[in-house]
Amino acid sequence: MDRMGETPVPTLARVFPASLKIGGVEIAPATVLAPMAGVTDTVFRRFIKNLGGCGLIMTEFTSADGVLRDQRVRGRYLHFYEDEHPISAQLFGSSPSVLADAARLVEDLGFDIIDLNLGCPAKKVVKCNGGSGLLRDLPLIRKIFEAVRAAVKIPFTVKFRAGWNDDEIVCVELARMAESCGLGAVALHARTREQGYSGNARWEWIASVKQAVNIPVIGNGDIRSPEDACAVVAQTGCDAVMIGRMAPANPWIFRQIQQYVSGATGVPARPEKRSSAEKMYDEPTEADRYQMIRTYFQMLLEEEMPGAEGKMKQFASWFTHGIPGGAALRKAIYDAKSGAEILERVEEFFEAKLPVQTA
Repeated sequence: MDRMGETPVPTLARVFPASLKIGGVEIAPATVLAPMAGVTDTVFRRFIKNLGGCGLIMTEFTSADGVLRDQRVRGRYLHFYEDEHPISAQLFGSSPSVLADAARLVEDLGFDIIDLNLGCPAKKVVKCNGGSGLLRDLPLIRKIFEAVRAAVKIPFTVKFRAGWNDDEIVCVELARMAESCGLGAVALHARTREQGYSGNARWEWIASVKQAVNIPVIGNGDIRSPEDACAVVAQTGCDAVMIGRMAPANPWIFRQIQQYVSGATGVPARPEKRSSAEKMYDEPTEADRYQMIRTYFQMLLEEEMPGAEGKMKQFASWFTHGIPGGAALRKAIYDAKSGAEILERVEEFFEAKLPVQTA
């Protein structure tokens, strides 16, 4: 049975929107990199863009109050390059006036879209009435929508959860409010705040939101493969998909979605990489993983980002997943004392496994 308890979606169905428009911003392909704290900085965003297949990238969720008060916060979270367009800046907070001022700053910096975070379940954010903490105060959300919409000309969107818990589901009401206040699109992570990241995403909530509004709806939650991306579109009618935690675990997923969908129109992935299950998209080889790890780590060092070594170690657990002997590589990376030494350990590990490719 499918995720909504109805007739299973055919395995080979590859129904997927080619693009969507949010205000005057065209997003093609119709895929979005979710905003993730500690992950979606400028290096990771450009890294994903360079791999291909991602239509819209988003910043880490950023405190509206912080960017107004502290230039360092602004530089860390709202720095981007021209080749990142289209790009959306995601803000969180609970003061309509502060969020409106921060939105003006974001617009002045040249972002294409402003997004409001109503989804973060972290206790320290919720405690300040930010993120999903606002889901229990729809009148305040309306004031924020109205203030931000009046403050800027660029498209304004919102990412939210279905509600605080199963007894307080507000996603349809919130989406209708967003549309009535002039927002250009909504993105629903189909879990409640109480769920956090546990359990299954309830895609039927995405379908309910899509049926309730005329603005674009972006579906998020448990999209782990190209098959999942097509399934959520087929089952809900959503206009795009947003991918979060799977992106650092499988940075190729956006390109794989594009390959999978193209396969239905006569442009399949390379035949030699097609599995017996007719996946119709490339699976990364060890050489691909080597190039991916080396490229990302080099980008971090070239950017001279504070804490680059820590970021390299953070991503090592994701990037080495599925590599035979990956535990030894992770240990070598964790034990390294500098970014240059981390790169050396990566080179040594793969040179022993792939002497021809790395020569």
